[in-house]
Amino acid sequence: MAVIHQAQLSPSKLELVGGFVRTRPWGRGAGPVLERVAAYRFDDPDGEVGIEVHLVRGAHGRLLQVPLTYRGAPAPGQEAHLVGTMRHSVLGRRWVYDACGDPVAVLAFLRAVVDGGTGAEELVETGDGRFVPRATDAAVTGSGEPGLAVGPLDGLAVQDGDAATTVRTGPLTVVLHRVLDPAAPATGAVLTGTWAGQPTPVVLATVTPED
Repeated sequence: MAVIHQAQLSPSKLELVGGFVRTRPWGRGAGPVLERVAAYRFDDPDGEVGIEVHLVRGAHGRLLQVPLTYRGAPAPGQEAHLVGTMRHSVLGRRWVYDACGDPVAVLAFLRAVVDGGTGAEELVETGDGRFVPRATDAAVTGSGEPGLAVGPLDGLAVQDGDAATTVRTGPLTVVLHRVLDPAAPATGAVLTGTWAGQPTPVVLATVTPED
């Protein structure tokens, strides 16, 4: 489950997302100000890495998907995927990465799709030391069957396109849809999601065997 503190963030997550989106081919025309639509999270089994996926709308009207990971120290070998750093009033300095280049997040996407998984449950700090469940913004579900295992990743090869990011992991390829199309058919092994105002499932990611 994801534990969420009542904390001050500097810069904000949306500011980091906005700066990152403007540098990517799939973010052209999004403009300087993004509208937050929803978000979902995955668990890191080791409890070290925060995994959060932001759904935002740009000035062009398109809905964009931006997964990030949050770490308490720089991740070796991931310099090319660093989005920035932020100050968290509870956890201290956090290093923020494009999740498509973070093996922990890619494995979480793979497991969700292949194993028929869902997003993480969320617990929110109340301010008096207690944590209470809250409903997630977006409900996501993988198309696979529970019990199917996903092994260790054989490195990552990440390629950004105009509408998606492709991550080759060795035996499997993950295509993370950056520009979301509610009309796209859900075929094959997929992760789909719904959120307020979007009751029909939208394809968020697909997984295919390597050629």
